[in-house]
Amino acid sequence: MMKKEFQLKLTWKQKITSMVSTAIIYGIVLFLFDRDQNINSILFQSVFFGVLFVLIFPWAMKKMIGKRIDNIQPELLNDEIIEEEIFANLFRGLEGVGGKIFLTNQRLVFKSHSLNIQKGQTNIIYLDIDSIHKRKTAKLVDNGIKIITKEGTEYNFVVNDRDAVLKKIQQKIIV
Repeated sequence: MMKKEFQLKLTWKQKITSMVSTAIIYGIVLFLFDRDQNINSILFQSVFFGVLFVLIFPWAMKKMIGKRIDNIQPELLNDEIIEEEIFANLFRGLEGVGGKIFLTNQRLVFKSHSLNIQKGQTNIIYLDIDSIHKRKTAKLVDNGIKIITKEGTEYNFVVNDRDAVLKKIQQKIIV
């Protein structure tokens, strides 16, 4: 059975609260770093920044990437079945490649979306996995998973709800 990750839907009240708090924080930072600016200029820039990053940027990203992410389909083996889809990034060198992890009945498959520089599919057979660990992204954020194969290849993923994803992958390794 395939489950999709939840999508965060904000109410208008939450969006307005986010815009106002973003604008206030941005305005304070702007004022602290450039006290020579006119207060009207700071107010305008703050409101513009709040609207841009709370309303316009998420809308534009959804328009640009939304269908590309929803339509990601991995190349499967003949008797392979997708059991779980998880939004994720896979580090390939310095690039955090966006896409999805597909947990199938045979392997973990990462398939990138089309807006990445490095595109393609990465396949990790469950039997080839030596260990799986929690990791921090940029040594700060607790949202990473490191998979090490028996050959010593390391795969560094970034996911939401790391503990739940880690548990799902560990269950596949045990089976």
